[in-house]
Amino acid sequence: MKWDWSAVSGFMPRFWDGLEITLQALALGSLLSFALGLVWTLLMRTPSRFVRWPVGVVTEFVRNTPLLVQLFFLFYVLPEWGLTFSAMATGVFAIGLHYSTYTMQVYRAGIEAVPVGQWEAATALNLPLRRTWTTVILPQAIRRVVPALGNYVISMLKDTPMLMVITVLEMLGQARLYSQQHFQFTEPLTVIGVAFIVISYLSSLLLRALERRLVR
Repeated sequence: MKWDWSAVSGFMPRFWDGLEITLQALALGSLLSFALGLVWTLLMRTPSRFVRWPVGVVTEFVRNTPLLVQLFFLFYVLPEWGLTFSAMATGVFAIGLHYSTYTMQVYRAGIEAVPVGQWEAATALNLPLRRTWTTVILPQAIRRVVPALGNYVISMLKDTPMLMVITVLEMLGQARLYSQQHFQFTEPLTVIGVAFIVISYLSSLLLRALERRLVR
């Protein structure tokens, strides 16, 4: 097997396009999963079972069905019901929704790890419930869960190639298209593999730095 550098140079414009789409999907999907995960967690802590029960059913269903099935459903089935979104918006929503059911468990563990004395101190100071959450409980809980949330960011990165099935040409989609058009598979796929390793490693370094900063 001979390495063809011309194939690499020919693929690079498409690689940069795919990289931009991959990073956009990762960033937006991560933000959505973090926000939704926190919402699910807070809703599950409400006293009303009429709130907890439907939230529990939805999150269990999403967590226990494959992301690939959810992508197909959102992109191909919802339009039959009159709900049509762009491929990119559908992909971001699917990733964010799917992983929010995992981040909610991370938030739950972080909240439960906050010492009981913190709740008692907030009550003794007669702090309103909203202020108790925003200034006492959540800041402490989030510091504890940053490493676990970071792990899910890496998982989301590795799942972005699934967006190819709904026509989003992220990195792997661009490599597949180029390979089929030029009958050169080794070089594009190798570039993509290296790119995923580099992005994952840089993300882990960034998350470790953020963790050290929050622990201070």
